[in-house]
Amino acid sequence: MIPFSPPRIDQKIIDEVVATLKSGWITTGPRTKLFEKKLSAFNGNPNTLCLNSGTAALELMLRWFGIKEGDEVIVPAYTYAATANVVVHCGAKPIIADINEEDFNISHFEIAKHINSKTKAVIPVDVGGFPCDYDEINRLAKSTSHLFKPASPNQEKLGRMLILSDSAHALGAEYNGKKIGSVTDVAAFSFHAVKNLSTAEGGAVSLNLPSPFDNEEEYKKLCMSILHGQNKDALAKQQNGNWKYDIVEAGYKCNMTDIQAAMGLVELDRYQKDTLQKRRSICELYHDLLKHDPRIELPLQRTKEKQSSWHLFSIRIRNITEAQRDRIIQKIFDKNISVNVHFIPLPCLSFYKNAGYNINDFPVAWDNYSRVISLPVYYDLTTENIKYICNTLHAVLNDEKI
Repeated sequence: MIPFSPPRIDQKIIDEVVATLKSGWITTGPRTKLFEKKLSAFNGNPNTLCLNSGTAALELMLRWFGIKEGDEVIVPAYTYAATANVVVHCGAKPIIADINEEDFNISHFEIAKHINSKTKAVIPVDVGGFPCDYDEINRLAKSTSHLFKPASPNQEKLGRMLILSDSAHALGAEYNGKKIGSVTDVAAFSFHAVKNLSTAEGGAVSLNLPSPFDNEEEYKKLCMSILHGQNKDALAKQQNGNWKYDIVEAGYKCNMTDIQAAMGLVELDRYQKDTLQKRRSICELYHDLLKHDPRIELPLQRTKEKQSSWHLFSIRIRNITEAQRDRIIQKIFDKNISVNVHFIPLPCLSFYKNAGYNINDFPVAWDNYSRVISLPVYYDLTTENIKYICNTLHAVLNDEKI
């Protein structure tokens, strides 16, 4: 069986995790703090906070910004449920917008249609690791600031809607020569088991807040927020006689552990020159083997302004129905190849459908979903595997008389 996206677990990872276990420090500690610093250096943003998931990263920053009942947050129709779920957790309303025809990302034209005095944030999603149109989205935030009605200290300070990128797929992606993580106010990354860089579970917030924010000061506050609002972390309390602490807010519990950070440190050290290059070569080989088949629409992964992190290789089959796509997927599985679909649009999911969202209002998202198949991409995928996958895909399409 060719799996879809297994994590890269080699001896370097194992040795570092074992060293962490033997160190006696397995929760948030020196490795987590080092991982944060190295992520900031990699992305080129002032400060980074590591957490236990990318979802926690999104929700933490919405709550930091004061998102509450009565507020609206614009999200794409085409994303995993976490992007919208965190808005619901805050008591706010997700405002769903359609996507671009040429890629899988939210349309800035559609965002513009939904901005009003209730809009407090936009969460663009870099689907598959391909960056959104951030110049246009950032410009929208500034040009609509006259509509913004601040209702919290951080909203007053920013003076416009927050651009919180869901960059779960996009570590290492670039926009106009800058790494994702340094092109919006805040970016949230995921280090889940299927991501390019995995810490089993985990995530990070890249702080890139404009003046008058002090990113270091906000980082320190957020460090307390993710540990129940405690004003000293375990490292500080270990110092001689420094046991006494205070709770300064009713915070959360979503910190990263040093065991997770140990995996992340190994992966990050080889990420740019090894992991990304291997994933790029896999995607480019897929492209070369499939580009002459007119039935297959290949994903956009690189333009003059943008470069993907090569997280997914999601193809679209032209002129097919959802039912045909599902049959194609099953026949590929029958040949011992795991494929996937990214994503089922939010309005197709029971919770959001029951909340009144209708997929008919999002024709581009539906069209993409009904035709999409994500092919395996992972570090140990071989050239022979890729050729077998492509040959199987061609054979299945022929069998379906596509």
